[in-house]
Amino acid sequence: MKKTLVLGASLNPSRYSNLAINRLVSHGHIVEAVGLKKGTVAGVDIATEQKDFENIDTVTLYLNPKRQEEYYDYIISLKPKRVIFNPGTENPEFYKMLQENNIEYEVACTLVLLGTNQY
Repeated sequence: MKKTLVLGASLNPSRYSNLAINRLVSHGHIVEAVGLKKGTVAGVDIATEQKDFENIDTVTLYLNPKRQEEYYDYIISLKPKRVIFNPGTENPEFYKMLQENNIEYEVACTLVLLGTNQY
């Protein structure tokens, strides 16, 4: 299973990041989460600070491009295998930085990838 960091995690059950946490957990993935408010979703504690998580395979983004800027160095420092840009998070500037650091990126929807067994 792929250890995944959900960046932009929300306690609101109607938000896609919340649905993603639930779906990732139900598919057996280990999930870490960073968001604006502390809380727990599907047994996953949401941190509000940029924790130094180890062995992150995938970072799935739920932040618009402007909000991503403060996380560029953080995400690169985690050395994930890939970053998923969910709808509304597309960011060509960040794609370039990821490529320069040999990190794959995918413009896709985490929920669709999970639902079609392509995650």
